[in-house]
Amino acid sequence: MMAGGGGIMEYGVALVTGAGSGIGRGVAIRLARLGARVAVTDVSEAGIDETLGLIAAEGGKAMGQRLDVADAASVEAAFAAAEAWDKPVDVLVNNAGIASLHAFLDFPTEDWTRVMAVNVTGTLLCAQRAGRAMVRQGYGRIVNIASVSGIRAGVGRTAYGTSKAAMIGLTRQMALELGPYGVTANAVAPGPIVTPLTQANYTEATVAAFLPMIPARRMGQPTDIAAAVAYLASPEAGYVNGDVLVVDGGYVAAGVSQTGHLDMAGGGG
Repeated sequence: MMAGGGGIMEYGVALVTGAGSGIGRGVAIRLARLGARVAVTDVSEAGIDETLGLIAAEGGKAMGQRLDVADAASVEAAFAAAEAWDKPVDVLVNNAGIASLHAFLDFPTEDWTRVMAVNVTGTLLCAQRAGRAMVRQGYGRIVNIASVSGIRAGVGRTAYGTSKAAMIGLTRQMALELGPYGVTANAVAPGPIVTPLTQANYTEATVAAFLPMIPARRMGQPTDIAAAVAYLASPEAGYVNGDVLVVDGGYVAAGVSQTGHLDMAGGGG
């Protein structure tokens, strides 16, 4: 977990949730390149295998474990598998997330419950399990993938936006209570990022509407988020705690009005 010439996490184990695609895959690959031993977790075993193959092709070290973050038994099994493979987790990246887009007055209760279970409860369960081991070893990095949707409202994001705002609050709570033990907790809030989670919503019309709102004049990529996570997950970020790093090409700073589309910016997945 200490910095070394070979990479910022030369001696660290990083568990990444939702690492079978999108932002999670980008993060897992980036951390492996930097020397981390990566536990690749996801609900999709096919996605896990593909990510493991990409890491192996670059000579990285990784293992895979199916994980449903909303299920406490599944969380315990994933962390136990990572520990049996190597050692207790030094870095946790809570990236797994889902979304459901509906107008506020028509938002289905069952969709609300499921989004909260994965995005909020899943973050809590994984952070508690990782946090206990991190406190014992006196070191740890927790990075939660939130979203600009947790900072500014957007049409159709009743559950998604609320869940991401809750993740930001949860991040600060972790920072407060775990900080005295050498454990930091921070969030990354992606703006409009092209991932499998967002792809279906990014029609040609939606992208055309989004681009004028983004000063960088482009959609973000998982690699943009991975770069931010790599810093917050490193030993060098030891004095950064309880913060939210917005990675959005200037989307929030621009402060322009939102479109009327049922669209979605950022987030894990």
